[in-house]
Amino acid sequence: MLDPISENLNRYMDVLSFRQKLVAANIANADTPDYKTKDIDFEAEMRNAGAAPKSVIEAPGLKTKNDGNNVSLDRESRLLAENALRFNMASNLMKSQLRLVKAALQEGR
Repeated sequence: MLDPISENLNRYMDVLSFRQKLVAANIANADTPDYKTKDIDFEAEMRNAGAAPKSVIEAPGLKTKNDGNNVSLDRESRLLAENALRFNMASNLMKSQLRLVKAALQEGR
């Protein structure tokens, strides 16, 4: 029913939500020996429209600690903040799209 912009926003928000879960899991496992930081290839997930986000990867380029864990709380905190900003922006855009649809429906009465 909604236009392609709304569909893309919905997909974007799904990918952000999936990434938020991965970041939360990374933070929860910050002290787990041999745990490797998980992430997604954000651009690839967005190109893979229509499919549920699935391609979990090990985050590249992170320094491994003596216990084999490579979670960087600084990186994960930054991703939490970035995800929150992106999600807020996308939800505001979605609200605008819905307001336009509502206005069009009310005008057509």
